Amino acid sequence: MRLRKIIFTIGILLPGTTVLSAQSPAGSPPIRKRSNPPVIHSSWDDLLDGVKTPEDWQRRRKAIQQRFLELIRDDQKPAKPPLELKRLKATVVDGIYTRWLVSYNVEKDERAHAYLGIPLKLEGKAPAVVALHGTYKAGKDQAAGLVDNPDKAYLDHLCRRGYVVIAPDHFVAGDRTPPEGAYHTKRFYRKHPHWTAVGKFTYENAIAIDVLQSLPEVDPQRIGVMGHSLGGHSTIFLAAYDSRIKVAACNCAAHSFRHNLKVEDWSRNRWYVYFKHIRPELLAGKLPPIDMHEIMALIAPRAFLDLSALNDGNPLTQRQRVLMLMKVMDVYELEKAPQNFAFFVHGRGHSVPNESRALIYGWLDTHLKPYNTIKTRLVAQNNSHPETVPFHNTDYPMKTESYFEGDQHRINAITDENGGLGEE
Repeated sequence: MRLRKIIFTIGILLPGTTVLSAQSPAGSPPIRKRSNPPVIHSSWDDLLDGVKTPEDWQRRRKAIQQRFLELIRDDQKPAKPPLELKRLKATVVDGIYTRWLVSYNVEKDERAHAYLGIPLKLEGKAPAVVALHGTYKAGKDQAAGLVDNPDKAYLDHLCRRGYVVIAPDHFVAGDRTPPEGAYHTKRFYRKHPHWTAVGKFTYENAIAIDVLQSLPEVDPQRIGVMGHSLGGHSTIFLAAYDSRIKVAACNCAAHSFRHNLKVEDWSRNRWYVYFKHIRPELLAGKLPPIDMHEIMALIAPRAFLDLSALNDGNPLTQRQRVLMLMKVMDVYELEKAPQNFAFFVHGRGHSVPNESRALIYGWLDTHLKPYNTIKTRLVAQNNSHPETVPFHNTDYPMKTESYFEGDQHRINAITDENGGLGEE
């Protein structure tokens, strides 16, 4: 640990005195001087504390992954049963896609229910998305756009953009609501006393990936996940859990354990209980040995977008999220994949406003669709037809870096020798 010299001045203020800059007369603007940007330190620095090289990170990552699996108690999950996908009902929506009501096995005595949207006019195998609803009692009906807020009709929005989409019910909502009511986990813990609700929904959402990969319409290498609120929590956990997810976008999700005045909500003694086993330690003031920045870092170097609001819950907790996300960016830079990480912070509270949806869907397009379907073009000078014209900025000497994943063009960034960023 490096030692830093700290210089500070102690003064005594008498009542009614005013402190002025020693270099600024009273009433004049303060004199500001140039300086190097200061290093930003935060409590989230423990993510990479002692990590200097990519090899160091891989060792750290392995330890974090083990703590993650222990948190969700993955060793308590049941054996995966045969899928036995059943298509129960089909509805053609606006001549654009077919929405199937489907069911499939998630345990030997338990079946999940989901809507499956498949566009009618596909050219070749399509990208696919697992779309996860928030805490809404009708579950998948919300994601399909049949009830509630159309801002949250993710299956409908994405099918119209050419995606195959599965929107499953959370395991205690929709067609799977227990007798006690939506989101009551009492019966789940009676059946699986040593598992966790987070482990359960993460495991089931991984089975939803199995469903998508079983479809002839789907490219099994181009699968993403997105969700809001509880669906946002689920997005982070699934992407960290299953490397088949190539891109993730979560909205208004997963308050951290630290700096959270309501941390006990992660382990309530009623209604929806995320992690039952950590309650005694939380009540004793002890946090789990893992936090959200570490779980997010498990997604790297795959694409991850986080969207949140500074006024969604405790304002100070949400401002800490920004510091947390900056540290996650350090991991993506260590993985040499900074183009695969982004975050957007707004002031619209717990919502999925137009600009957030545009970013989520654009992020999915960027990382799941072929580059030639999203690239921009200049207008031809004769205006008869558009043509692709390479962009060259001659003001600066430049070097070009291209990133590919399979046949997917990830990004084409043009940087000048002084570190400036152009774009193509």
